[in-house]
Amino acid sequence: MRTLDRIREATKSSEYEGRLYLVGGIVRDKILGLPEEQDIDIVLEGDAAALAEFLHDKGLTEHFPVVYPRFGTAMVSLNGRKVELVSARTEKYEPESRKPDVQLASLRDDALRRDFTINTLLENLHTGEVIDVLGTALSDLKNRTIRTPTDPVSTFAEDPLRMLRAVRFAARFGFTIDRDALEAIRQEGDRLSIVSGERIRDELIKILASQGAITGLELLRETGLLRRFAPEIDRMSGVTQNIYHVYDCWTHTLKALEALPPDASLRLRLATLFHDIGKPDTRTVDEAGNVHFYSHQTAGVEIARRVMRRLRFSNDEIGYVAPMIHMHLRVGEYDDEWSDAAVRRLIRDVGDMLDDLIELTRVDKAASNLEMPSVDLEALRRRIAQVESGLAAAEIRSPLNGHEIMQVLGVKPGPVLREAKDFLTNEVIEGRLRPGDKAEAERLLKERFG
Repeated sequence: MRTLDRIREATKSSEYEGRLYLVGGIVRDKILGLPEEQDIDIVLEGDAAALAEFLHDKGLTEHFPVVYPRFGTAMVSLNGRKVELVSARTEKYEPESRKPDVQLASLRDDALRRDFTINTLLENLHTGEVIDVLGTALSDLKNRTIRTPTDPVSTFAEDPLRMLRAVRFAARFGFTIDRDALEAIRQEGDRLSIVSGERIRDELIKILASQGAITGLELLRETGLLRRFAPEIDRMSGVTQNIYHVYDCWTHTLKALEALPPDASLRLRLATLFHDIGKPDTRTVDEAGNVHFYSHQTAGVEIARRVMRRLRFSNDEIGYVAPMIHMHLRVGEYDDEWSDAAVRRLIRDVGDMLDDLIELTRVDKAASNLEMPSVDLEALRRRIAQVESGLAAAEIRSPLNGHEIMQVLGVKPGPVLREAKDFLTNEVIEGRLRPGDKAEAERLLKERFG
């Protein structure tokens, strides 16, 4: 039985029948004809903790309820889905905190404290009746408008994360942010300082993954939100480029993101967002008036790491995006004069990032001056396949591991060991040493380091 059906059946003929309401995204998305959200929010005029205990006593929940008395909420899990139970309430915020003081209230009061009118719709769990308690949510859905239930300045000042959510909803649904709300976002942008890096990161990820990612990112920049949490990205706007480009750095980045396939991974989206972040700091103009960005890929690595650490991205995500930025020009340098060794070296250095790096190069070129010469990526793919057919990418490594090298040379871990291992790997790449040929590797080591 579906989660909602189980709750509905368990609360029939109880004090809760007719008093439980689905609220928020699950109602909104149902009206919009979108897939149902994974999490479920249920609001009632009464004690959410008591409802949670009732469901637990009925044997419905998979664990004892998690109760948050300060916020009038409780969390339970049914059929593997999280269900948040909420007491209808009002909220009052202190200036330097996103944690409100709450008081029990009516359903209308509860709707007034929510972020946007489109999230205030209620659906009676037992009757299925949809209630527009404020009288504005259905019309705003129809008109594709994001509007706050009360004064937007107060709404965003109380919980500044709502400003990012407004941008995210605009990007996800293709809605327009109400003019007063948009102006309030510009006015209250500094309030983002009380929002944690993790929460900002989560909203940025959702914006990047949405169909309207470009709209969302431009809204972040245009409203001034972007410079509040990632001024390094914001600085790309207006940075003019050279003859290989037709857009400034920011617009070029947006065009590259737009060229990604819909199923592009988060890591590839992040690498595309950050790939030219080093350009503002490295832009120079020579005596002839030509613009250059020498070593912008190297500078970009450190800048991207700084931004991603600030936003609490994982070490794995940073460890993938950073080398993508550092190597994002390398594929574009390919031509048919490359030796097999050069292709093997690319395969070895790039590893499991190869497909993403080729895709990043494709969208980078698609967002550049199409009249300028460009790499033939299909030719490169054919060349890689040809080289890999004779030498598996996994075999592009030293035939001897570190322990074996130390035994042959009588050395300890340190610079000599690293140099010896790199030497043997390069001999494999250049075709002078067969993969796995330990005897020849020992001979070469003794010849070179003996």
